[in-house]
Amino acid sequence: MKISTKGRYGLTIMMELAAKFGEGPTSLKSIAEKNQLSEHYLEQLIAPLRNAGLVKSIRGAYGGYILSRDPASITAGDVIRVLEGPISPVDFTEEDDPAKRDLWLRIRDSIAEVLDSTTLDYLINFHEQSAADNYMFYI
Repeated sequence: MKISTKGRYGLTIMMELAAKFGEGPTSLKSIAEKNQLSEHYLEQLIAPLRNAGLVKSIRGAYGGYILSRDPASITAGDVIRVLEGPISPVDFTEEDDPAKRDLWLRIRDSIAEVLDSTTLDYLINFHEQSAADNYMFYI
């Protein structure tokens, strides 16, 4: 399964809003500038996120967008499904033999499990472990 720019940029929007959660609205312009993305494209992506109830818009001079709920309760799967549609590595057909169909289902379920267990809160607080932390040296 390949995630398109819709899903990737949508997740960027949601992570930026999660990072500012509780601080008031964030403008798409500021998100676009910070991440060097097209503001016009972000405007197209925010509408389905708003319609799905993941974000709320705030009007006015100091308006923008806020998450509709806590970042710990919104998953990457929520965002990807809104923007990309159902998670499926292949289109299933009745012609597939049972072994291949089982493989496709297990792949789909594994992808869904990772996306659904990864919250926005986890993503914004992620700290990469350096390679040096993974090795122990003996002298």
